[in-house]
Amino acid sequence: MNAARMHWAWFALIGLTLVTLGFRDRLGWLMEFPEAWEWPMTEWLNTGMDWVVETAGPAFRAFSDLMDYPMSWVRELLRWMPWALTVGLLVIASFAVSGWKLAVFTFLAMFYMVVIGYWHESMNSLALVMVSVPLAVAIGFCVGTWAFYSDRAERIITPTMDTLQTIPVFAYLLPILLLFGFGPVVGLIASVLYAVPPMVRNTTLGLARVDEEVIEAGMMAGATAGQMFWRVRVPSALRQILLGVNQTMMAAFSMIIIASIIGGTSDIGWEVLTHIRKANVAEAILAGVVIALMAMVMDRITARAAMGRSPDGGENESFVARYRYWIVAAVFTVLILGLARVFPFLQEYPRAWEVYPADAMNDAFNWLLVEYAGAIKAIKTTALFYLMLPVKMGLDETISPFSWGFEFNTPMKIGYAVAMTGLVGWLLMRRRVQAAIGFALLAILLYFGITGLPWLSIAGVMVLLAWQAGGRRLAIGTGVGLAFLMLAGVWPEATISFYLCGLAVALSFLIGTTLGVIASENDAVSAFLRPISDTLQTMPLFVILIPFVMFFKLGDFTALLAIMAYAIVPAIRYAEHGLRGVSQEVIEAAKACGSTRLQMLWRVRLPLALPQLLLGLNQTIMFGVAMLVITALVGTSDLGQEIYIGLNNGDFGVGMIAGIGMATLAMIADRMTRGYSRKGRAALGQG
Repeated sequence: MNAARMHWAWFALIGLTLVTLGFRDRLGWLMEFPEAWEWPMTEWLNTGMDWVVETAGPAFRAFSDLMDYPMSWVRELLRWMPWALTVGLLVIASFAVSGWKLAVFTFLAMFYMVVIGYWHESMNSLALVMVSVPLAVAIGFCVGTWAFYSDRAERIITPTMDTLQTIPVFAYLLPILLLFGFGPVVGLIASVLYAVPPMVRNTTLGLARVDEEVIEAGMMAGATAGQMFWRVRVPSALRQILLGVNQTMMAAFSMIIIASIIGGTSDIGWEVLTHIRKANVAEAILAGVVIALMAMVMDRITARAAMGRSPDGGENESFVARYRYWIVAAVFTVLILGLARVFPFLQEYPRAWEVYPADAMNDAFNWLLVEYAGAIKAIKTTALFYLMLPVKMGLDETISPFSWGFEFNTPMKIGYAVAMTGLVGWLLMRRRVQAAIGFALLAILLYFGITGLPWLSIAGVMVLLAWQAGGRRLAIGTGVGLAFLMLAGVWPEATISFYLCGLAVALSFLIGTTLGVIASENDAVSAFLRPISDTLQTMPLFVILIPFVMFFKLGDFTALLAIMAYAIVPAIRYAEHGLRGVSQEVIEAAKACGSTRLQMLWRVRLPLALPQLLLGLNQTIMFGVAMLVITALVGTSDLGQEIYIGLNNGDFGVGMIAGIGMATLAMIADRMTRGYSRKGRAALGQG
């Protein structure tokens, strides 16, 4: 569809929307999707799941019992090892891959777990990761290799991995529980399912990026198919594969608390969950920091190992030089095991030496709540009345003497319509058609609110955006996905999810990109933001929710802040990375032309970094969707709440339909932002 036809399609949609809203009393079937058109998908899913449980349940339970053995062995091994030995071995590994800075960080992070009194709980959680990661890596490597060699398999595997990564974990906890029962192994299986997709993607990507010259050299040397794979492709792709191991490990760590919900193990995730249920803010944060620190340590060790890995590294070194760190680790192990018999504190850290500042932290939180109660209330009220409710319900429903201090009377409504119409007309006169269409849609949204718009209009906007981003195929796929939400009977909940997540993503992207721009200009700001971003990204989602609940109680505003806190990280990182990646030659050329600093930013650096910024938007959306299901705990009425209802009631159909619905919205947003990113790259000649 060319630009002119696309513009006419937008104007037709705007006209249809205004007509429908003008006659909404008579066109009720266009305002709300008729219940008579819905399909009983929930009943179908429940019937199918009952048959699967009845038929294959015993086999799944037997597998669960079998997997309990390696879990128990690893857990007992970690609990038997002296804390000093475990900490020391991780410090040695950190020094080996990155040097003394990472070694110091690793020591401080691991010693925090010791001194805070959560060592044994941390090791129980680490046991889950140590068993789930190798399983996920092995499965992911095999599936990724299959996808690389078979186009037919790749067409099936790619959407399957997309679904596994975008369906909220809580949605497939229910079938796992029904099939495998309750216990630690169930948490292990959930972790493996969640951690497999990154390994699959990185394996396929690594194998596909092997240089053709390397392949030709292997073929000329007479390598067999097996030799070509194991001695040519895999070594050449090893760095990307190790990055997949890194991401797989981080995915497994993100599952610790969720695994505790269904596993019932006395680990650090269970500690966090227990304190959250009791509203013990400080205790939950102290335990949550343990998970964040473990994740950061393992992330840095595996990431640096992947970055520093060379396929032919170390072959010319002597045996001692090549394996020096393994030798040091072996000597250190023997030494600590011997010393632990003489000095018991190296085996078991004394309780009397522990430091647990929860009481002091709770006192500080209570003081803040009392002293700044007025400011906290004012922030929440302002955001609700002047930002969130207008987007959700519209100015027509929001403005009142109670909320804004005056009545939104007829002259004001006419003035609003005239002003918006005049602005759109002015933009059209200046031939800025895209901007005119955007302002017209925004004006309608702010007046009526997203919950007051016709379902056909919302779907039409999504389909046209998809067409602009990726053409006819993406538009058809988007239409099918939205039709599923309507026919499944979850369109109202999907609309609330779209409102809450969309607003949070928009604010996160705006604020995060601004911070990323500043960080790209200032190394001190970058160094300040980096640990904050790391903490927010590795902190368990449940823990991120706690301080916002403490200050702002339950409701949509608390959910909005929690989503923003998690989703802002990729916006910051991609903006800084994109702007720092702009060619210095281009910057020097712009300076030679006399560009000011602002001109350099707006006319040179930001346009060239646009593809990276759009990828940052893509990841911001994915992070927002991941946090959206957690925020259902604070009383939202979206798809996330439906997932919890299904989980609590043991209703597979309700939970799975809502989970697939969230995955559908996430995949639509993912494909759209990737499409716009590709168009941006093409416009810049980047392929």
